[in-house]
Amino acid sequence: EEWLLESGGGSVQAGGTLSLSCVASGNTGPNFCLGWFRQSPGKEREWVAASQFGGGDTHYADPVKGRFIISQENKQKTVYLHMDNLIPEDTAMYYCAADLGKKTVCSGGTCSRSCAYDDYKYWGQGTQVTVSS
Repeated sequence: EEWLLESGGGSVQAGGTLSLSCVASGNTGPNFCLGWFRQSPGKEREWVAASQFGGGDTHYADPVKGRFIISQENKQKTVYLHMDNLIPEDTAMYYCAADLGKKTVCSGGTCSRSCAYDDYKYWGQGTQVTVSS
C-alpha cells in the first residue's frame, strides 16, 4: 500500500510561481510512476505531468509544457511539481498519484510504454492551487 501526501498549494497572482511536493510512503521503488493531476469544479480530472521515480520518462500535458517541471528526490521519496508563469486556468485541486510502473499508452496510432496514463492506483488527498488575474 502506498500513501501519498501533497503540500505546497496556495494562492498566487497570474505570472506567479508555486511548488508542490508529494511524499510517498510504502514500497515505492525505482520503477514506480509518479504523476500529477488536477481537477477544477465542474471539470473532469486532467493529467498534468508524469515521471518514473528513478528518473526519466518525463511527460507533460500540452497546457503546462514549458511552465511546469516535475522532479524527484529519491532518498526522500518525494516528487515535486514546480509551476512557473501561472495563469488563472491553472486553478484547481492538484493531486499526486503513484503506480507500479509504465503501462502501454497509445496516441495517434502509436503505442509505447510510458508513465503518461490516467488510471493511477494510489492517490493523495489533493492540495488547492488558486491563481488570480
